[in-house]
Amino acid sequence: MATYSIIIKNGTIFDGSGGPSKEADIGIDDGKIKEIGDLKDETASLIIDASDKYVAPGFIDITTHSDTHWTLFSQPSQESFIRQGVTTIIGGHGGSSLAPLVKGENIETIQKWVDISKINVNWQSMGEFLSELERHPIGVNFGTFVGFGTIRRGILDEQSRPAKKDEIKQMEYLAERSLNEGAFGISTNLGAAHQNSASNEEILQIFKVAEKRGALTVHHLENEGKNLLPALAHLISLARNSGVRSHINHFKAVGKSVWASFPQGLEMVEQAHKEKVQLTCDFFPYTKTGSNLYMLLPEWAIESGKEKILSFINGKERKYLLDFLKDLTLHYEKITIASTLHDLDVVGKNLLELSQKSGISPEETILDLLNVNELQVSIFSEAISEENIEILAAKDYSMVASDGVGYEGNYRSKTDLPHPRSFGAFCRVLSHFVREKEILDWPNAIYKMTGFPAKILGIADRGILKENTCADIVVFDPKTVEDKANYINPYQFPKGIEYVLINGGIVLKENALTAVDQGRILRPAGRD
Repeated sequence: MATYSIIIKNGTIFDGSGGPSKEADIGIDDGKIKEIGDLKDETASLIIDASDKYVAPGFIDITTHSDTHWTLFSQPSQESFIRQGVTTIIGGHGGSSLAPLVKGENIETIQKWVDISKINVNWQSMGEFLSELERHPIGVNFGTFVGFGTIRRGILDEQSRPAKKDEIKQMEYLAERSLNEGAFGISTNLGAAHQNSASNEEILQIFKVAEKRGALTVHHLENEGKNLLPALAHLISLARNSGVRSHINHFKAVGKSVWASFPQGLEMVEQAHKEKVQLTCDFFPYTKTGSNLYMLLPEWAIESGKEKILSFINGKERKYLLDFLKDLTLHYEKITIASTLHDLDVVGKNLLELSQKSGISPEETILDLLNVNELQVSIFSEAISEENIEILAAKDYSMVASDGVGYEGNYRSKTDLPHPRSFGAFCRVLSHFVREKEILDWPNAIYKMTGFPAKILGIADRGILKENTCADIVVFDPKTVEDKANYINPYQFPKGIEYVLINGGIVLKENALTAVDQGRILRPAGRD
């Protein structure tokens, strides 16, 4: 007779492979799954009765921003993820990571999300960053990509131009070293200032560093609006020519005028698959985007960087910016201010309200908000087709991700209204896409949250329930699981997540957080 620290009994197990469920018990000891089967005669220090409940691997969120929003340090429990059943989060997205920092000022790449004057950084390399994180308690497992933009700034500083051959060599060195020290791959946002000046030759050279290591590249498309299809074609071309495995973060068409183009984008992805291009994507189950207000400005302004954008707003270019914004014919009542640096009383209000209150045009309101808050204004905007999300969700190359940030349960901010995806994305898929609309069945939905992201990341010991893997496990009620967070009040945890285990330790039990230090820093297989 075996003795375990924990036995989960009488549950319906979905192992994360996408296969059918089975009725079985799970024996856990020393942070690992030791046995799956009929354990009615075995004993344990704790028995979890999972009768009428589903048991699955802990969910893996491949697209998150707790690192660049600094909550990995300031709110380390990451409770808003745990409450969804998420046990592993991956950061370093959009070409921006917290390492390597060739110079201390390279941390300024995250200043659009956080006040960097309050940050203390005592690392430079990726290895030093991950080692520093290991000295801090953390609520969930964390891994990271290395940002192409972060590497570029380390070599070119703020120069927006193609890199020279010797500079590309230096970037290759930084990329390879970061991968060797624990990064899961390389991230890009080729539409962002600084990254958009990179030549195709430069990008391909960096991608080939990842390809040689079998690592993944992940991409915020350089344009999700009117130039969605050219941006997608560019990425597919880069993936094809480099041979690297590629993944699109939060794949979507932003803006009603381009919704009809989205099915063509899916056809392009599927044609690329026929040509042996390895390309996957993720989605979040909401129709409002969370983005930076300055992204509404014309490309020539966005590409110029923070200081020049502010000078344009206050200079002779202001008239051109106003005319450009008017020509967009935006629905200002559908654009809500989500966060600011200084303006406490505008958060949660839409641009039409603010314009009417101030007595100036919505376009003037936008520029004034950006100026006063030094560009640090984020928005929610109703810009995504629900039908397109549902079509993408059913594709076998898509997986679930929040694109969110981890928060603690008592967190409230007067200058930051989180997107509800940070509190409810995974449970919304289970309730809305599985139970209500039946777009996905339970095995497939759970695979898109567990085994599939683990597979493309190269995480062999998580994302699947089998013997000798790490005991990251979620127990939930399929009848009641449901997201509660919304855009007015995002600070609401979902229902139906009953137990969460991370590395064999119980972190959520009967709707109570029981531990905030069970997370581990993850590195690709062979580099842990």
